[in-house]
Amino acid sequence: MYQLFAPLVLLAQVEETTPVDEPSSGIDLLLPPTSELIAGLIAFVIIFAFVWRWVLPAVNRTLEARQQAITGQLTAAEEAKREAESLLADYKAQLAKARDEANRIVEEARKTGESLRSDIVGKAQTEADTIARRAREEMSAERERAATAIRDEVAALSLDLAQKVVAGSVDTKAQKVLVDRYIAELETLKA
Repeated sequence: MYQLFAPLVLLAQVEETTPVDEPSSGIDLLLPPTSELIAGLIAFVIIFAFVWRWVLPAVNRTLEARQQAITGQLTAAEEAKREAESLLADYKAQLAKARDEANRIVEEARKTGESLRSDIVGKAQTEADTIARRAREEMSAERERAATAIRDEVAALSLDLAQKVVAGSVDTKAQKVLVDRYIAELETLKA
């Protein structure tokens, strides 16, 4: 290390031995002494070589590592963004699918309800028609039975009355025919 600074020390000793009594011009005031200029130049070269050899590569490695870290972070951020966009698209697709499924289920339930309502109304109508038809049939049958019973009663009463009036001169079959004819005439008159 002493060998590096030996020229500087030598220049400093030479500077001390030079006489200062010489007249100086104005330019000497602006320019540094030659020994200081040489010492500054040597110091600059030494510092420049040190910086060039050790500091600059370390700074370059640090900058490259920083650049790679930033590039890695940007790549990771882009990947995370792509993944988030993919997840968002999947979520939107699933949401749309769920909405479609819900709409389909609601529509299916509505159709099923409408079908059940139609079936129930149809069955009720059929049952009501069946009950009404049976009631009409029963009413018609009852009317027939009542008419038959009334005819038979009228016939029996007429026969009894006729037997009492005639006192046995007309036979029963002939009387029955007469009564039936009388009832038929009554029905035609009624209509």
